[in-house]
Amino acid sequence: MYENTFPNKRYKHTLHFLKDVVSTDQSILDLGVRNPFVTYMEREGYNVQNTTGEDLDLDTTAVKNADAEVVTAFEIFEHLLSPFTVLQDIKANKIVASVPLKLWFSPAYRSKTDMWDRHYHEFEDWQFDWLFEKAGWEIQKREKFTNPVKKLGFRPLLRLFTPRYYLIYATRK
Repeated sequence: MYENTFPNKRYKHTLHFLKDVVSTDQSILDLGVRNPFVTYMEREGYNVQNTTGEDLDLDTTAVKNADAEVVTAFEIFEHLLSPFTVLQDIKANKIVASVPLKLWFSPAYRSKTDMWDRHYHEFEDWQFDWLFEKAGWEIQKREKFTNPVKKLGFRPLLRLFTPRYYLIYATRK
């Protein structure tokens, strides 16, 4: 999944944020297939179930039928054409989500080999907030952080201080 680019900083930051807002006695539905970050969550004592790779734009059954107390969606919503529908269909009263932020100096991500690994949306923070508010959520905590890369050049320099990821914790209104 991560050929020579394992996201240690992002995982550490996301786990710290999660620990601040979700206790380990709460069950979690993580949107998306099982991934390395789920292992991190489980090592910290979280009980996590994942969706199974269904296209959440077309089928939100797994979200509607889940009995989890919390939903997590780490770098998922940018891949969906309509994250609004998914947000409306969630039964849980809490969600922790993150997205890569739109960067003025970099185009939206698009894998040439994997149709699922493309960003339809790259949000600005206010757009992500608005999406949640319109879907009936109230943001309780938000945080942005950078993701520097070990390369030379103008864009790598900008990545040192330009926030790349946006994390939110929200509850149902």
